[in-house]
Amino acid sequence: MNFLTVLPLAVVMVAGTQLVVAVFLASSDRPRAASLGFLAGAGLVVAAGVTVAWLLVRLVGGLAADATAAVGRIERGPAIDLVVLVLLVVLAVVVWLRRHRAGQPKWLGSIGHADPAWASRLGALLFVVTPTDDLTMAAVGASVARHDLPWWHLLPFVLLTVTLLALPLLALLLLGRRAARVLARMREWAQGHAWVVSEVLIAFFALLTVLDLIRSG
Repeated sequence: MNFLTVLPLAVVMVAGTQLVVAVFLASSDRPRAASLGFLAGAGLVVAAGVTVAWLLVRLVGGLAADATAAVGRIERGPAIDLVVLVLLVVLAVVVWLRRHRAGQPKWLGSIGHADPAWASRLGALLFVVTPTDDLTMAAVGASVARHDLPWWHLLPFVLLTVTLLALPLLALLLLGRRAARVLARMREWAQGHAWVVSEVLIAFFALLTVLDLIRSG
């Protein structure tokens, strides 16, 4: 496994409300400033989330290895694979249960006048309180740590997540007035079909985890 394996899960991170919010901010009174604030808040939380998961797995694995050094080699990899697999199964269930909640939240109407500071707090809070994002960050951080990859391997996942969130802003910058139609299509896709793509990507990553379990067994 390398860091490219976890990149598809970045789509799961932004699918749904997160992308819808990014679209609304790109259509707000201060689209550039508000969008950049939102991206900054979201990027900080995602970076912190995957880092915490990575550190916890490394710490627990190291403590377990030290505790069992006297009795033989610890099978740390398969144990972490099982944890990741459980996280992915729970994530798939949560996405399925929330598939009809992908519509426009009522509070979105209040972000038309968002300033950068407010948008930054929203970006951070949105990724903290969303169960699918929490589970995805935990799975990504744990998987990277399980394969003994260094911390910087998490950075492409964080950067891709932020880049996907930046698509509405990029559409605005590149298309100008014509961006309205593109933004509307992004919003419709996120509200109606994002959960299907998320489930496919979760299943793909779960399959890779199962293959790791088989090889280590």
